[in-house]
Amino acid sequence: MNRDTICVQGGYTPGNGEPRQIPIIQSTTFKYDTSEDMGKLFDLEADGYFYSRLQNPTCDAVARKIAALEGGAAAMLTSSGQAANFLALFNICQCGDHIVSSSTIYGGTFNLISVTMAKMGIDVTFVSPTATEEELDAAFRPNTKAVFGETIANPALTVLDIEKFARAAHAHGVPLIVDNTFPTPVNCRPIEWGADIVTHSTTKYMDGHGAGVGGAIVDSGHFDWMAHADKFPGLTTPDESYHGITYAERFGQGGAFITKATAQLMRDFGCCQSPQNAFILNLGLESLHVRMARHCANALAVAQFLEQHPKVAYVDYCGLESSPYHALARKYLPHGSCGVVSFGLAGGREAASTFMKSLRLAAIETHVADARTCCLNPASSTHRQMNDEQLKAAGVPAELVRMSCGLEASEDLIADIAQALDQV
Repeated sequence: MNRDTICVQGGYTPGNGEPRQIPIIQSTTFKYDTSEDMGKLFDLEADGYFYSRLQNPTCDAVARKIAALEGGAAAMLTSSGQAANFLALFNICQCGDHIVSSSTIYGGTFNLISVTMAKMGIDVTFVSPTATEEELDAAFRPNTKAVFGETIANPALTVLDIEKFARAAHAHGVPLIVDNTFPTPVNCRPIEWGADIVTHSTTKYMDGHGAGVGGAIVDSGHFDWMAHADKFPGLTTPDESYHGITYAERFGQGGAFITKATAQLMRDFGCCQSPQNAFILNLGLESLHVRMARHCANALAVAQFLEQHPKVAYVDYCGLESSPYHALARKYLPHGSCGVVSFGLAGGREAASTFMKSLRLAAIETHVADARTCCLNPASSTHRQMNDEQLKAAGVPAELVRMSCGLEASEDLIADIAQALDQV
């Protein structure tokens, strides 16, 4: 089906006399007639449900829709986008391993990889998204297990050259993991360009209404784990914590990654999405294809206005022809990128502070990709754990403002920005 149709009808098909909308299965547990029946589930020999911390019918239906939208083989929902990125990486990494990551990624993910996972003994080398193939190649080590990047970085808005990063990853026998939160599969499907695993903060455009926190992981089913068995023992050797199952042998390329992440990591970390949030997420998905076009149109109008304003030092939006990422955007994002525009005030940190205080329509929120326009100065909020050098490296200097353009009339958004700039 076309992606637009999948947004509306994917993941769940009711039978005769069954609910038209995905039912909310708000239950922690599921009843079985015999212990043997339940035992088959624990042995992964039969399909079914026994505890919602691992799997739930409502969540699985929505995960199937997201897998179909991305063109993947299997998917799972998580409690947040951060949980999705952590599980996606930790599913194939352990103490003593190494990750190569784009340096311009969301501040929370930067901290997850560089600080929290470092405490677990997993090292990282950050590379510029514009790194040459030679520079990328030099970042790898014998113990590298994954490459990570964001299709459109939050909030730097750099566009990842997915094919280049995929070539580098595959040349070293490791998968490319891409966070596709900002464009969503409506505007880009990284798997079609060589990505192996795709993650999402479903809290953003997929939900789209600031109603439910969540995340998702999609496996392309393309990466051959057994061909690189020595690198990924968690998938290619028996899991003694789960009846000695070898995931890659039992479930193949299309099922091994998500099955292990569910049966092992979700079991142990418990960062599951609630059925209620999955239901809310599905309502957002049903209009995603319609909303993304409006978000992108509003963002382009705002970016074009800002680019001409004397109090604005620069504008980062790949839809502008002046953007250094415009060519990559035309390649990977021909139908639009996202509704987020980043720009710097010529007056620096003080000017950014005055601008933020003067906004009337756009709300100051630790959020993005909402139906309502919201705005943030990352250096003083989401990225405040970084020093000035790290802020510059991540593409979020002190004067930067990130504006997430909602679904309002573009004329009203521009009027609000204009009056706020008048106060600077």
